[in-house]
Amino acid sequence: METILSRQYWVFDLDGTLTLPVHDFSVIRRALGVPKGTDILGYLASLSQEEAQPLHDKLVELETGLLDRIEPAPGMLQLITALRRRETRLGILTRNTRDVARQTLECLGIGEFFSEECILGRGCVPPKPDPEGLFRLSELWGTVPEALVMVGDYLFDLQTGRNAGAATVHVDRTGSFAWPELADICVETLTELRELLPA
Repeated sequence: METILSRQYWVFDLDGTLTLPVHDFSVIRRALGVPKGTDILGYLASLSQEEAQPLHDKLVELETGLLDRIEPAPGMLQLITALRRRETRLGILTRNTRDVARQTLECLGIGEFFSEECILGRGCVPPKPDPEGLFRLSELWGTVPEALVMVGDYLFDLQTGRNAGAATVHVDRTGSFAWPELADICVETLTELRELLPA
């Protein structure tokens, strides 16, 4: 565990990981006409460009409307600050757009810690669980995907890490840890993760 947590390249999911969860995906599906239980981005990708574009626009509108409800996850600032203090490279890999991700980071007060090219959204790379985002960041940082740590709260985050060969950290506030085979480290909060960092 300590070896993983000593790594110098960390990639975070946003909603539900660095923030408290604000996306109600059942509401978003209904607003977009996406069948219940269907992956939203996968569904939009199955449509023609003509059909999909208005729905993509609506999705951005819905996501932007949630920005005023953004709250940091407990321990978020302390964790990010501790990682930056040891000169860790930080990235974001989200299924949101880069613009929404950037605004979210600003709302959280940590925008300065993430350079623009290290924030990858759905317009930059194929959406998680595709590992292309981690490949892109590892190349940008001049390292290999196996040197990265992927931190997230959902299945797609863990699958992305595994698909790239990166280490994975599952943050699950419920403590149920539904996918133990995909997680190298399981924590309930970012505070707990911060406390596990090597001195």
